[in-house]
Amino acid sequence: MKAKRPRSRTIALVFLALIGAAMPLSAGAQSTSLPDSKTWDGLKGDVFGQKPIEDAGGLVTIEAPKRAEDAAIVPVDLHFKTDAATGRIKAVTLIVDENPAPVAAVFKFGPDAGVTHLATRLRVNAYSYVRAIAETEDGKLHMTQAFVKASGGCSAPAMKNQDEALASLGKMKLRVFTSKTPGNEPMTRATEMQLMIRHPNNSGLQMDQVTRYYIPAHFIQGLTVTQGDRLIMSMEGGISISEDPNFRFEFDARPGEDVKVEAADTEGKKFQDEWPLESSSL
Repeated sequence: MKAKRPRSRTIALVFLALIGAAMPLSAGAQSTSLPDSKTWDGLKGDVFGQKPIEDAGGLVTIEAPKRAEDAAIVPVDLHFKTDAATGRIKAVTLIVDENPAPVAAVFKFGPDAGVTHLATRLRVNAYSYVRAIAETEDGKLHMTQAFVKASGGCSAPAMKNQDEALASLGKMKLRVFTSKTPGNEPMTRATEMQLMIRHPNNSGLQMDQVTRYYIPAHFIQGLTVTQGDRLIMSMEGGISISEDPNFRFEFDARPGEDVKVEAADTEGKKFQDEWPLESSSL
C-alpha cells in the first residue's frame, strides 16, 4: 500500500529546485491549442494516490478567464452544489498543472458552514489547466477544470516594494455583502464576504529589481475562518496564491456571532482579526 504523503509535502509538491526550470516559455513557444493531460497524469497520483477521480458533473463548477489580463492575478471562481446523493463537499483542492508548485491551495469546510461559493486569485506561470477537485463526505473525488492562457505569473515582479509590503504585513479587511438571494429568510445567510490580507506572498521566483537577487519565498501557508465556535473554512496555501491574498465566499451566517480570522506565514508570523456580524449586515 502506498504511504500517504503529509499534507505539507503535498503543498510543496514538484517545487523545482532550479529557478531556470520554472521560467515560462516564450510567447512564440506556447501552443495555441489545448495541451494533453500528460502533466496531470503524472501529478494526480502524487497528490491523491490511487483514489479514482470522477467528473464533477455540476457538483462543483469553475470560472476563470480563457486569457488572463495579468498572469500574477488570475481570478478563479468556484461554485458548489450539495447533492443529496453525494452529500456535503468537505474539501476542495486547487491545482495549476504547469506551475512550479502545482497545488495552489487546499480548502476545508466546516460541517455546518454551508459554503456554496469561493473565489480567489492565482498566479499562473504558463498556459495551463486550473483544476478544482472536490471531496465529498463519502470520500469520493469530483473534478472540474478550466484552461487559462497566461505566462510568467510566478516570476512577475511584486506590485509593491518589499519595504512597503512589510510595513502593512498581515493587515486584514472583511467586507460583508447584504443578502439578495431569493427565498432566504432575513438574517440567515450572508450572500458574500470578502477577506483581504496584506502580504507579499513571494513565490521564490521573483527577482529584486535593484539587487538582481531572487526574493526568498514568503507566503501565507495557513488560514482559518471561524464564526463563534464553528469552523467556516480553513486553507493550506502555496506559492500560487497571488500577492495580497483575497478570498470571497458565501456561507450560512449566524447574526450576532463574531467572524474571526487567523493566519500564519512561512516565516512563523501569525496574524488575526475579528469582526462583529450585526443583524443589519445579513
